Amino acid sequence: MKCADTAPAGTSGYHGGKKIKGRGRRLVVDTEGWLLALVVTAASASDKAGAKLLASRLAVLFTTLQLMWADTCYDGKPLREFMQKTAGITLEIVKRISPHTFQVIRRRWVVERTFGWLMRYRRLARDYERSAGCSPSDPLQ
Repeated sequence: MKCADTAPAGTSGYHGGKKIKGRGRRLVVDTEGWLLALVVTAASASDKAGAKLLASRLAVLFTTLQLMWADTCYDGKPLREFMQKTAGITLEIVKRISPHTFQVIRRRWVVERTFGWLMRYRRLARDYERSAGCSPSDPLQ
């Protein structure tokens, strides 16, 4: 998400893939799209680093969670082992069938719909807070 000019450089960063300066949201939702956990980091932080923060938060909040579906950017043996060891969660990667065509990816639409719900609200479209801990998109703070 884009940040206002007042956000310090330490809490925001540049995301090369999306070509925007701001903060990144990593969400965990249930099968219906309801928010379970959220981590707000600088956009320059890697997805796997954000996933490790989410895993430690999930281990405290949801002790019965066993399976998590994730995008291909979270693929890798070290992250899978970390999720299993830290939170007891089996990480299953949902992969594309053909890489350069539009397709509805199994279970991926659930989290995308949640992001769509969040972006309906003007206050969440841009982050005006000076610290990521006070971000309005982090209801767990």
